[in-house]
Amino acid sequence: MITLRPYQQEAVDKTIEWVKKSTLPCLAEMSVGAGKSIYIAEVARIIHGMSGKRILCLAPRSELVVQNHSKYVGLGLKASIYSASAKQKSLRHPVVFATPMTFKPMAHRLGGDFAAVVIDECEGTTPVIQEIIDDMKKGNPNLRVIGTTGTPFTTNGGYVYREDDEGRALPDSLAKDPYYAKKLYTVSTRQLLDAGYLTPAIVGDTGCESYDAMTLTPNRAGKFAPGDVERVFVGHGRKTAVIVADAMERMAGRKSIVFFAATIKHAEEIYASLHPGIAAVVSGKTKDRAEILEKFGRGELRVLINVNVLTVGWDCPRVDGIVLMRATESARLLAQIIGRGLRLFEGKQDVLLLDYAKNFERHAKDGDIFNPSIKAAYQSEGGDPIEAVCESCSRVNMFSARPNDSGFLIDVNGYFADLTGERIVTQNHKGDMVPMPAHFGRRCQHSHLRTGERCDYYWSCKVCPVCDHANDIAARFCSGCKCELIDPASKLIEMHQAHKKDPTRPQTEEVLSITYTRGVSRAGNDMITAEITTPRRKFPVYLLENSTGAANKKLAFEMATDGFKTTPRSLSYKKTGDFWEVLGFGGPTDDEQLQQRLAV
Repeated sequence: MITLRPYQQEAVDKTIEWVKKSTLPCLAEMSVGAGKSIYIAEVARIIHGMSGKRILCLAPRSELVVQNHSKYVGLGLKASIYSASAKQKSLRHPVVFATPMTFKPMAHRLGGDFAAVVIDECEGTTPVIQEIIDDMKKGNPNLRVIGTTGTPFTTNGGYVYREDDEGRALPDSLAKDPYYAKKLYTVSTRQLLDAGYLTPAIVGDTGCESYDAMTLTPNRAGKFAPGDVERVFVGHGRKTAVIVADAMERMAGRKSIVFFAATIKHAEEIYASLHPGIAAVVSGKTKDRAEILEKFGRGELRVLINVNVLTVGWDCPRVDGIVLMRATESARLLAQIIGRGLRLFEGKQDVLLLDYAKNFERHAKDGDIFNPSIKAAYQSEGGDPIEAVCESCSRVNMFSARPNDSGFLIDVNGYFADLTGERIVTQNHKGDMVPMPAHFGRRCQHSHLRTGERCDYYWSCKVCPVCDHANDIAARFCSGCKCELIDPASKLIEMHQAHKKDPTRPQTEEVLSITYTRGVSRAGNDMITAEITTPRRKFPVYLLENSTGAANKKLAFEMATDGFKTTPRSLSYKKTGDFWEVLGFGGPTDDEQLQQRLAV
């Protein structure tokens, strides 16, 4: 049997307490070196003992599957591995350690046999994993979902949980559509360092020019463009050689050093600046990677240069030096890289971190590399989050603060208040006077522990005129009686905007200018081209006399403009195929007609 560390026991206790009362997904944040494998093993053992049902333990890679399986077996218990990449597909024992893609075909058929799914590296709860869970819930609607990770956040989505371990619901600016309802427990890198469970990290000074990595900006997918990465890191032979020389000088006395390179070509440039007898390159294309890693693990190589293969799922406790020569898009990846050097090892006093790509400047602006700034990709315009206690469920929410230039007080429920404690009121969409929220939050973020139903308290809402049901201020239809919530004025404006976007529908607009050019048509006929400019469009109208209809249209245009000398106040037109047609002159514009209808 394995004896749990105090924090591991506390994390297990809080998890079991949660699954006894709630079916909502939960997670435990456990930093590198905290022993997630032990936590997973103990949680699986206890839930199996409580329920008598099977437990599925998912991990994104076969290495983690094998590692977590070995810790469970270390408890003196039996478990199976179901992973094609681990070359084992067994369902013999009640606890199954698996990779998602291998287990997915079994989820629907065997789901009812399982009491819980435990997910390692749960910040990567992918659509495939969610489909597995959904399929399993068809057989067991009460299936428990438990995640664990040292980095519970993603580049674009922010935190992957809605409520933190202090009971506060996070705003959308910090957690965008999180999968997990609750973070139950946190053991941070700082806590483990203070308790002596990890090796101290030292951020070293660099004595040469770094790469110009702050010019890199993640795209909408949260990644740096490959071309931009090449531009910043590759082909700078002299600069790379100087950086490698500086790093190795500062790493004097260090026995196991890992370089993190930007690309394979960049890794080769780094390797060219090192003594070949002490170094090797590993990447996804390295055929003898396992052999190289074993040699490094035995101390036969002093330096490893890696490209995207040693950030997660690789443990070599002897690492005492890390050189960052690549930029990381996310604070999560930076934390994982640093974690490669934090394991305890006999004779190792600390791990030296050298950053030549401004990662600490990008992700740890306050200087604390173990407390990176996290936000969702579409962070709101508001200020720092403030706490607001829901008046219905009495639980704490965090929302982005509104500007407070008047210096109002903010009460415990998140409303502006005067010096006497009376709430400041404002007018809502119906003209009623209501308390003014001090934040941009709309609705309480908390859910019922058992049913998962969201609390129905609103700070800002749209009340249905038919059934008085509260709805989100952006709702088009009442969630109570399903009637349309948009007021007539808003509907008119919406219809008007849609009409103005479609030039194939007749339009009437103010005329800003008309310019004329005389020429000849393709058929050889005399032609005048009138270039018309309105507040929304600029388009040509061709005036010819090659038929009775064309001659009448040219005459009407000539009369409305006093022989092409004046500009009419307004003009009606539409687009037919590739050509623009004038329908009339001088009528009220569409904008004027809208204002008249709104004034009724």
